Amino acid sequence: MADRIYLRPTGFVDAPFGYDGQVLRLAGGLCFFAAFELIEMRSGKRVRQTLLPVEALDSYIDSLPPETAEQARAIFERLTCPRAPLKLGARMIPLDQPQVMAILNVTPDSFSDGGAHADPAGLGMDMLRTGAALIDVGGESTRPGAKPVWERDEIERVQPVIRLLATGGAAISIDTRKAEVMEAALDAGAGLVNDVSALTWDDRALEVVARRGCPVVLMHHQGNPETMQHDPRYDDVLIDVYDWIEARIEAAVAAGIDRSNILIDPGIGFGKTLRHNLAILNGLSLFHGLGCPIMLGASRKRSIGALSQEAAADQRLGGSVALAVLGAAQGVQLLRVHDVFETVQALRVWRGLRDEALSPL
Repeated sequence: MADRIYLRPTGFVDAPFGYDGQVLRLAGGLCFFAAFELIEMRSGKRVRQTLLPVEALDSYIDSLPPETAEQARAIFERLTCPRAPLKLGARMIPLDQPQVMAILNVTPDSFSDGGAHADPAGLGMDMLRTGAALIDVGGESTRPGAKPVWERDEIERVQPVIRLLATGGAAISIDTRKAEVMEAALDAGAGLVNDVSALTWDDRALEVVARRGCPVVLMHHQGNPETMQHDPRYDDVLIDVYDWIEARIEAAVAAGIDRSNILIDPGIGFGKTLRHNLAILNGLSLFHGLGCPIMLGASRKRSIGALSQEAAADQRLGGSVALAVLGAAQGVQLLRVHDVFETVQALRVWRGLRDEALSPL
């Protein structure tokens, strides 16, 4: 018997009409699925992998030992439970459809746009007008090989931009690993912390987020930006990343962070090879089993270049949009992107298709 089971929604259909009892709605969003990929693990190895129709799940759960059956029911509940709106102070961002988080780097050395923005606050407001739901402001590059930035330097980069954006009514997140920067950004008007270290880099980070009661993105990583691409390895990358994020969720809750304030990010490109990234992208819907909204940050990543004749970062628009639509089609709630106009347009077309499919004939 398996030590642990995992359920990944698959068999997506355009609409539930005519499929009574055969399809389920994923996380209260616009995606409906007809089957689970059932993964049974024993001693860290996959011992069974099969497709299970939605209507067969109850019988399967009834066949399990009590403890494993309880685990399966909890996963099922998390897969199908609607995600609450994201609360950033007075701002509410609904998560029943995919939303765009715009990347605004105020750094001289980010991999894609370092030092490119003469008026970052103005650019941020343009991103909002183009359709972004919130702006993610970062003052430290976390590209492969990047070195840490002193807290005060990072604060001096991000705080004035956040103040200007907040004055304009923007919903803002702060992309940082440092507790001091988190506090300064939240004081300036940010409403969400996006931490690529999942609150592990700074010993005070858990306490700060818990005390401030703000939403937080916990992102998977292996290693740190200086070393993370030096031969990353996993036993089973999809399962390993899932388990690691689950452990970080539990640590955050134990520290006093409300589970409803936690978002997760599988960390594309953070300590992963091309094959690792592709396995995670293909299996994104598995992470809904953690019961938290999912953020996907694949925009302009190295994997796109590797699949397109080594295209430079500023030549990865098509691949970035393709991955954003892939995420939306697997129920991802938040898409972190550089190219806001193009991504929003793609999502509006995708949403139009969903709306038509969900309009009864």
